[in-house]
Amino acid sequence: MPAIQVNGASLDFDVVGDSGPLVVQLHGLTSSRSRDAQLGLDLGRALRGHRVLRLDARGHGGSSGTADAADYRWDRLADDLLTALDVIAPGETVHGLGPSMGTGTLLHAALRDMARFDSLTLMLPPTAWGTRRAQAQTYLAGADLVEREGVAAFVELGSTTPVPPALAGAPQTGPAVAAHLLPTVLRGAAAADLPPKKALAHITVPTLILAWTGDHTHPLRTATKLDQILPHSRLVVARTPYGVMAWPGLFAEHVITAGVESPTTGVVEIPGGRPAATTGAPSA
Repeated sequence: MPAIQVNGASLDFDVVGDSGPLVVQLHGLTSSRSRDAQLGLDLGRALRGHRVLRLDARGHGGSSGTADAADYRWDRLADDLLTALDVIAPGETVHGLGPSMGTGTLLHAALRDMARFDSLTLMLPPTAWGTRRAQAQTYLAGADLVEREGVAAFVELGSTTPVPPALAGAPQTGPAVAAHLLPTVLRGAAAADLPPKKALAHITVPTLILAWTGDHTHPLRTATKLDQILPHSRLVVARTPYGVMAWPGLFAEHVITAGVESPTTGVVEIPGGRPAATTGAPSA
């Protein structure tokens, strides 16, 4: 796979498709583009007539890492993303897709260079602002556990966490981060947060927010708050695996229609994987 040198790390990536608008697809903490595909979160697979750039963040998947925990904060990962786009797709605008850590990366990047993005898809927004402190302590404890007892103990602890209903039946996977880097990556995540709410209100890019229920690491309250803050957003909530199965199609529709017609603002529920019938304004 090709790689580029960015801010002291070698970032692994691939591009699927030969022509059309460019989509950049990120991933979440301790994951990678291949691990997200295993979990059914490779939403770009539904697109036709587009190129999809899938990028492994520093320290994840096939990318190398650095020893400074600050390099893994979301604002620093946004630096990596924008630099990578300048090298891989100079002068092009892109559609951005990212779950969890990828959501944080995209929001910081959009604030830095909003004109670069034709649309944003924020998948599984993570804990943020008031809920971030408790999650940060969890990451710090995880980093200490890896150093003290190894990655296997970290994975075993994670296996005791309740699985969100929408992930029922998903395969078990381990961290896509090298053992010697995992504590540093986790400490970087502990220092990360979404941009301030007042700053986010200035992002006018058409935005699709995809969330699910029953996940304290990706609480619905963050997704709901983002939908309230962002001027041109639509929130879709999945409550079962069938709801998640609808996400690739929703993402493809969002990318194709971004800039063609104004996005719908509000919440669309998908109980059992079928869009709920709505009359008038969607319910909150």
